[in-house]
Amino acid sequence: MGLFEDTNPRALKELLQQIHSREAALPDFQRDFVWDPNMTQELIVSIAENYPAGSLLRIRNTHNLFACREFHGAPPLDGHRPTYLVLDGQQRLTSLYQAFYGVGEHRYYVNLDKLLAGGDFEECIFHLRANTAKSRGYDDPDVQARELILPLSVLKGGSGEFHKWSRRVARAAATDGDRIKLEDALDHVADRWVQAVDDYHFPVVTLSDQTSAEAVCTIFETLNRTGVKLSPFDLLTARFWPKNVNLRELWAKALEDWPIISDFAIDPYYVLQIVSLAARGTPSCRRGDVLNLEVGAIHEWWDRAVYGLAKGLEMLRDDCGVITANWLPYNTIVIPLAAVLARLALPGSPEVGANRQMLVQWFWCSVFGQTYENAPNSQAAKDTTELVAWLRGGNTPETISTFRFDPRLLLDAGPRQRAIYRGTICLILRRGPRDFHNGAKLTGDLMVQSNADDHHIFPQGYLDKMGVHARLRDCVLNRTLIDRKTNIRISSRAPSDYLGEIREAFRALGASKFEELLQSHLLPTGVGSPLWRNDFEGFLKWRQDAIWKEIQNLTGVTEVSDIVGQEDSA
Repeated sequence: MGLFEDTNPRALKELLQQIHSREAALPDFQRDFVWDPNMTQELIVSIAENYPAGSLLRIRNTHNLFACREFHGAPPLDGHRPTYLVLDGQQRLTSLYQAFYGVGEHRYYVNLDKLLAGGDFEECIFHLRANTAKSRGYDDPDVQARELILPLSVLKGGSGEFHKWSRRVARAAATDGDRIKLEDALDHVADRWVQAVDDYHFPVVTLSDQTSAEAVCTIFETLNRTGVKLSPFDLLTARFWPKNVNLRELWAKALEDWPIISDFAIDPYYVLQIVSLAARGTPSCRRGDVLNLEVGAIHEWWDRAVYGLAKGLEMLRDDCGVITANWLPYNTIVIPLAAVLARLALPGSPEVGANRQMLVQWFWCSVFGQTYENAPNSQAAKDTTELVAWLRGGNTPETISTFRFDPRLLLDAGPRQRAIYRGTICLILRRGPRDFHNGAKLTGDLMVQSNADDHHIFPQGYLDKMGVHARLRDCVLNRTLIDRKTNIRISSRAPSDYLGEIREAFRALGASKFEELLQSHLLPTGVGSPLWRNDFEGFLKWRQDAIWKEIQNLTGVTEVSDIVGQEDSA
């Protein structure tokens, strides 16, 4: 037998069932699951639209070449030996398994009421954190029927399970006429969307069990080095080529003229979305509208879109603390920001300074209001329209006028709650935090040089011994940017211990320098600080209050909203 056992397409539902039955697993050297829920939604949309979503690579696990583990969220292997190990496709398969089997940190839904009213599928799919009251409420079939909300987990049973669900939903209609009408509408959903998911196949390459461990490692290394994300940018590049518009040359020039675009690893497709928002009388950056762009829009708006993108990134870096790409709370938030700047195009006007401050306020309200969690393309179009009007003297955008926040959300904001978590780190970065190792102001370059990353203030090992729940241990209130050398020295020591050592190192610079270091990270100072008492609960309360005050200053909100309490009582 050669290298390949077979190269056949496999049904999505078959692949997910193999994960669930432990027939498919991962080699233990695979990285962890890292996709955020918006990436999962994009993949689900591609599948529902029957777009290609890449191929998968696996190996038959006859000889147990590698230690293995289950997919994140799947049943534990518990000694079970899987038939296949997936080498390429972990992120896609894990995200789809979690979405369709209703496991993991998020749950996924389709708003059928909105879909039946003519909405695009990509704007009707949304996610909620699994531990919220709203998500738990959607477990109730009566709520699903009343609001016409379809949990994606229904679809793991295929179109047959959807038809059972739709009949149950239709029976809740007020009259026989309404029931028949709803049944017909849901049948259309089944034909247009559910069947596409049910029939979806991935191209799957299966390596034979004769493939050596060395060959597998080489293949895996190559895949991780050369993986490329598919984008509509490629399609439009081909379409515009005969019309003497070379998008790749335009993109290369944009990167040369504005290095900050490279620094933030911006997808070139974003520029096309910016053009689509800026060029249309009614802004839109949905995939279909972007793919329907005419060459005239590129001629008129490409340079202005690139300019708006670069200036928007500069604003985020200089005014909002987004000093490196990995701390951008939402990648998609740069699209409406750039479109607004492209439309205004007032580089030398006296309004620039005021406009910049208004856009900064909108950024913070968007981040802590989590407005780009779902339907980001619709939100981008809405924000573009409202921001342009506001900056020209119109009404305040809804993102700002309706903004509310509950500081207790910070207690539950871990790295996977991307917007609030990264937004809080950026809030600290905009203050100019100091390096714990040498006291220098943290810049993007210094963060790279010193390997500064978000680390625990009360160390994980220390809190584990105290029996502190992982949710509180890992929340953003207990995080700040600490260089690698310092973090290694901290280990699992109590804050009073390792901070005392750092204070001694700073003594030659004067006591005030150490206090300034702590203050720059929004950490409590003085002899009464909970850090010196190793008081974790007191520290969380102090830092929650401090960060809340910063959020108030940046967003303009004055009152605490009882968001957590409302969710708990729902």
